[in-house]
Amino acid sequence: MTTMTEASVREFKMPDVGEGLTEAEILKWYVQPGDTVTDGQVVCEVETAKAAVELPIPYDGVVRELHFPEGTTVDVGTAIIAVDVAGGAAPVAEEPAQAQVPAEKQPEEAKPQGRQPVLVGYGVAASSTKRRPRKGADVPSQEPSTAARALQSELNGHGPAAAVKPPRPLAKPPVRKLAKDLGVDLATVTPTGPDGIITREDVHAAVAPPAPAPEPVSQPAPVAVPAATSAPVATYDAARETRIPVKGVRKATAAAMVGSAFTAPHVTEFVTVDVTRTMKLVEELKQDKEFAGLRVNPLLLISKALLVAIKRNPEVNASWDEAAQEIVQKHYVNLGIAAATPRGLIVPNIKDAHTKTLPQLAGELGELVSTAKEGKTSPAAMQGGTVTITNVGVFGVDTGTPILNPGESAILAVGAIKLQPWVHKGKVKPRQVTTLALSFDHRLVDGELGSKVLADVAAILEQPKRLISWA
Repeated sequence: MTTMTEASVREFKMPDVGEGLTEAEILKWYVQPGDTVTDGQVVCEVETAKAAVELPIPYDGVVRELHFPEGTTVDVGTAIIAVDVAGGAAPVAEEPAQAQVPAEKQPEEAKPQGRQPVLVGYGVAASSTKRRPRKGADVPSQEPSTAARALQSELNGHGPAAAVKPPRPLAKPPVRKLAKDLGVDLATVTPTGPDGIITREDVHAAVAPPAPAPEPVSQPAPVAVPAATSAPVATYDAARETRIPVKGVRKATAAAMVGSAFTAPHVTEFVTVDVTRTMKLVEELKQDKEFAGLRVNPLLLISKALLVAIKRNPEVNASWDEAAQEIVQKHYVNLGIAAATPRGLIVPNIKDAHTKTLPQLAGELGELVSTAKEGKTSPAAMQGGTVTITNVGVFGVDTGTPILNPGESAILAVGAIKLQPWVHKGKVKPRQVTTLALSFDHRLVDGELGSKVLADVAAILEQPKRLISWA
């Protein structure tokens, strides 16, 4: 198999720019047919289920053809652009034959180079990285020692595609364990879940005995009856409706939220707190030279308050391993911040947030928010989160019941901070008040632990000096 239609034309294929992603949408082309491109030049921007990523071309040449227009969702491994390579040496189909080519005749990209662009999941040189085969791929088997290297080369347009194993049935670890316990081969199960995922019900259906055929009964003489009213059918007014394809970040968010809501038993607790002193501290910090050039807002102190609460109650910082039936205690905090972007909701996180000073935390928060708004958040920035904060107060609402980010044990929702009548020192006075809501996974966080965490956050925001005394 070759990726060329002519000796000097190479097909650049959609690489896996994330971890096991199977498709990406072409957002924008930066080149057109006839344009000259160089090794490492960005030719397009694509959006995966996790982020928008720019793709560099791995060789020099002239663009011959763009195979897909902007807005098209393309499977990983599908050719997206054809390039007439400068110098025009055709790739050799067989690896042994390539070894016979004299050194001076080797293709340009086989020579050692200086800096070479590398994206997550694809590189410029052959490697042993294993790739997830595209859905429905039907390819012959190949020796394990060369399969991964050949597939990597093919995805970059350097050689023939590798043969890979048939796709593994899609199922979550608990479902795989259930199938193993029941002696069911997942390859024989018909999936009914989203994106072809096998559910528990599918496994149970595979082992359930077939329903007995109904016994024949004598038919009575027909009796004239009024015609039955048919069930109402949903109608659509296409002229006044707009249908938006679910893809990219929106598709990933929907799948994650459904999976979380129906996997982790959610409990949400609420507390209303006087944050007047916290708001005064925010104004003081804005004048502090240590925070010059940094964005100081209530979210900064709320984030620090949650980090201190986790330090006082470390058991809340954990995750549930269904397959191993274990609770995984995290001795680090990767603090996620839910961010609304034009492409949908994303949750990048600040790595090792528990080690940051207040000025450092302010800098990380500012960079995280600005990067998210620009749509440049990397997939790595959205992986490995342990707890999350969602600030719904910026939209003017009092609070909410947030859904856990998959793999995390808790999420804190912050409502709008409003001036309200409040009993302060025995008198009713106008005070700045907000409502906090903490959702947690009740499998590993019981009511006492969740209540302690929420109460600690509220106590710190009411008396921010506790950031020092409790730290």
